[in-house]
Amino acid sequence: MRNIYFLFGLALSSLYAFTLVGEEKAEEDLVADADFFLLSRGESVPNDLDGAPDHYLEGYIQALLDMHFYEHRVIVKVKKHKVYLYNLPKNEMLANSIISFVKDMPGVKSVEVMGELPREELEKREKYITSSVGGVWFPQSTVLFPPLVADPRQVVYSAAYRFGDRVIGTQAIAVSLGDDFPIFRWRNVGRWHGDLQIGIEAGIWSVFNFKDIHKKNGQYCELVNTDYYLGLPLTYAFDRWAFRFRIYHVSSHLGDEFLVNHPQFLAKRKNPSYEAIDFFTSYQFTKHFRGYFGPGLILHSDKTFPMDHFYVQYGAELRIWGQKLNYHRLYGTPFFAVHIENWQVRHWAFDVTAKIGYEISKLAGIGRKMRVYLTYHHGFSYEGQFFKKRTDYGEVGFSWGF
Repeated sequence: MRNIYFLFGLALSSLYAFTLVGEEKAEEDLVADADFFLLSRGESVPNDLDGAPDHYLEGYIQALLDMHFYEHRVIVKVKKHKVYLYNLPKNEMLANSIISFVKDMPGVKSVEVMGELPREELEKREKYITSSVGGVWFPQSTVLFPPLVADPRQVVYSAAYRFGDRVIGTQAIAVSLGDDFPIFRWRNVGRWHGDLQIGIEAGIWSVFNFKDIHKKNGQYCELVNTDYYLGLPLTYAFDRWAFRFRIYHVSSHLGDEFLVNHPQFLAKRKNPSYEAIDFFTSYQFTKHFRGYFGPGLILHSDKTFPMDHFYVQYGAELRIWGQKLNYHRLYGTPFFAVHIENWQVRHWAFDVTAKIGYEISKLAGIGRKMRVYLTYHHGFSYEGQFFKKRTDYGEVGFSWGF
């Protein structure tokens, strides 16, 4: 293969030394911590709202919420430029995004979260407030179960320079292409009135070795392996909790250049293909710190590469010192994440991935993002039939997606 995948080096000039912050008061997070979750679009709102009468400001905010968050039927009241929000969603991440959306608007002195609007007042407003909906097709604001940032098999777009991998090659390029596409989201589901969403995920992970290869006919690198993934996630979220049930398929294929350069693998070629289910639970302990845990069960694996049935994955993510980048109307935050796996097929040995970097987004906490990062992996290879081989490596790269 003569296609040359570009090599990039991303120099992270200074990465912060992270320390866990203590637990914050549970009752103050909803309003006091709202600005952590969303960089609002208030910068694009006309500044003359500062002197606008209450009824004008109320109508303006209501129209914006009906446009961007119509499925939640949030109701706005304004008195002396103090905004009162009714019927916020039970999902804390979405509720905080709405609060901060309003909080940054010119003319808003404060934002207070209320319960349900009195019935008489609600009947008066039904004529000009968007009607409630039971769900929404193709929601765009965010996924309900946040991605596992340090997971080596997270469905995302990424490219990274890998060094020190004694299985694939001491110098390699790792590329992934994938996305999580939400299909339908139901609201006010169950006793906790959370959001329930079904979607589809698909992705590929490829690794290219360009060190210690037989450079025949000017060959610069070899495609070693490509893994293919297809999954159907069902997610549910309320308050600080998020859950994901997933059924998925993974298949793996050795690269043609690798087979040409290593003909002995033609006879030993295996098919590490399997279908599995897993169930993950995630909890946002504070505005900075999140933890998650999930067991998995392999339902079927190819007989050429049999897989024992059970595995567990767990980890944590820390985001602190986030701030608005007002000049560019973006939001940036350093992050540190650790992901750990134990597979029965690997005799329950620890496989650890740590990632440190910087995250940039238009919306903080929700929406799509870009990340630049450094990774250290200690444990096993994830590349196809090398799945059981031990390795250590570092990566510098960037990713984009949720």
